[in-house]
Amino acid sequence: MMHKTSSLSELGFDAGDASSGFFRAVADGCPLTPTSSSAPHRRLTKVSVIGAGNVGMAIAQTILTQNLADEIALVDALPDKLRGEALDLQHAAAFLPRVRIVSGTDAAVTKNSDLVVVTAGARQIPGETRLNLLQRNVALYRNIVPPVAEHSPDALLLVVSNPVDVLTYVAWKLSGFPASRVIGSGTNLDSSRFRFLVAEHLDVSAQDVQAYMVGEHGDSSVAIWSSISVGGMPALKSLRDSHRSFDEAALEGIRRAVVGGAYEVIGLKGYTSWAIGYSVASLAASLLRDQRRVHPVSVLAAGFHGISDGHEVFLSLPARLGRAGVLGVAEMDLTEAEAAQLRRSAKTLWENCQLLGL
Repeated sequence: MMHKTSSLSELGFDAGDASSGFFRAVADGCPLTPTSSSAPHRRLTKVSVIGAGNVGMAIAQTILTQNLADEIALVDALPDKLRGEALDLQHAAAFLPRVRIVSGTDAAVTKNSDLVVVTAGARQIPGETRLNLLQRNVALYRNIVPPVAEHSPDALLLVVSNPVDVLTYVAWKLSGFPASRVIGSGTNLDSSRFRFLVAEHLDVSAQDVQAYMVGEHGDSSVAIWSSISVGGMPALKSLRDSHRSFDEAALEGIRRAVVGGAYEVIGLKGYTSWAIGYSVASLAASLLRDQRRVHPVSVLAAGFHGISDGHEVFLSLPARLGRAGVLGVAEMDLTEAEAAQLRRSAKTLWENCQLLGL
């Protein structure tokens, strides 16, 4: 009778921590093989969303419909709008899984959250400098993050507000949490836009396409062309063989189209909401359900790809996410040009972070 092999260890491979060859822990993060998976979990899962604007509500609505939480807490500075949004969701109770929805202008409503998503942020005033906008956001985060951390000391903190990389650093500093529990949404959505463009071109499902944007979330994000695969098969060579126009200029044009996707949506409808809602819900699922999926998200990048160990900068790298947060960061095989671009982004971000006085 044939014996079914249930694991590689039965074939003589040392089980050990097999993932360590692919992933490395962030500084001051959790070990790559966390003990949390064997620890008892609370039966109920609570997610808090700070900021009930278009982005915050798209995130809350997507988390609600995907049945990722037993309780959702909404926090916003505008009590009437907040109450209206909460009621609007509650009135759909008959069509949704049973979820308790609470709201308030005080962080106390977030008590005992498993995941806190921060979407609140100051909007840029015409003519305002980037640094002044950052300073106003730091002031806002000083009022948000410490109370949230106090009410939910074991929570995962997911930052969505822009500029997301710098504000993830700010949230990390203000929360006192280990870096493994503070994550920025980063280029998870940029990578989805990248995958969408490739999938549309090849007439396949975007779920069958792997393609990563990494680095700073914004104009300087880096497209990792060697990461493109379709159905597990490397695709860049095939694209170049079938399309002679896939030269460096064309690739840069595609990267710019990915980066410009958000600007196009904002120009047409005034804001982005649905795609970031689904993007954050996918991160929430990986974190809360301990799925160990790999997402390009903003993590503490000190020591990776030549970034100085002394530069406590957050930018997007492919990270394995689970119930303990960032379980490891993939060691990508970058070209020297890609690594240099990543280091340039890190240098700029670090200079911005140093100006904040944290």
